[in-house]
Amino acid sequence: MRVLVTNDDGIASPGLAVLVRAARALGAEVLVAAPGHDASGSSAALTGAEHLGRLEAAEVRAPGVPEDVPCLAVDATPGLITLAAARGRFGLPPDLVLSGVNRGPNTGRAVLHSGTVGAVFTGSTHGIEGLAVSLAAPDPVHWDTAEACALAVLRVLVADPARARVVNLNVPDVPLTELRGVRRARLASFGAAQAHVEERDGGEVVVTYSRPDESPDDDTDAALLARGWATVSLVNAPTSDDVSPLAPVVLPG
Repeated sequence: MRVLVTNDDGIASPGLAVLVRAARALGAEVLVAAPGHDASGSSAALTGAEHLGRLEAAEVRAPGVPEDVPCLAVDATPGLITLAAARGRFGLPPDLVLSGVNRGPNTGRAVLHSGTVGAVFTGSTHGIEGLAVSLAAPDPVHWDTAEACALAVLRVLVADPARARVVNLNVPDVPLTELRGVRRARLASFGAAQAHVEERDGGEVVVTYSRPDESPDDDTDAALLARGWATVSLVNAPTSDDVSPLAPVVLPG
């Protein structure tokens, strides 16, 4: 099994090594290809720098990633990196896309704006299954909790593979002993996602866009996450709706 590990936090994020360890625990062949800089909030955008028709990339060792794992910093969004990988630009196309571990939650319908989830959406349009993983804190501490949850979900996906499935996992930043468990969850009406903003003076900030759930006691991903559960949501990639009624459209004249 070939696995692409990417993210939207950039090549310097420790979350990449978490997913590398989870993938290698299942015996996968892993390639890390992540943005050279923070690309939070990029959704599935296909933006990047090219030179002579090729994406600009450099060998950069992500923190904690073993030396025997190929590791690239690419001047592109995670969506474009995944598209390039799916088309064989980094070698044989991956069988699975792992994206994250993101610093901060990606919940609710706001996942539409997430670069972390956007990478998995892009893979799905090329028939590649994927898992997006987020740790619900801007400066997480409990990466081991995210790793344990990611590995548990991966084992389920590998045991029952499905073409183009998009899976979104959010993990509370708590010790594994305090985690309440992992639950299937529906998306909140909005939820939370992050965006990277470059200020005019050259500074950089990451902004989280969120809206509280209508009810903190319901079964949405945002509500369950706040109550200490790791949440797993299946998200539909863009598809056409061929069954819902739509009146004929007639042009004037």
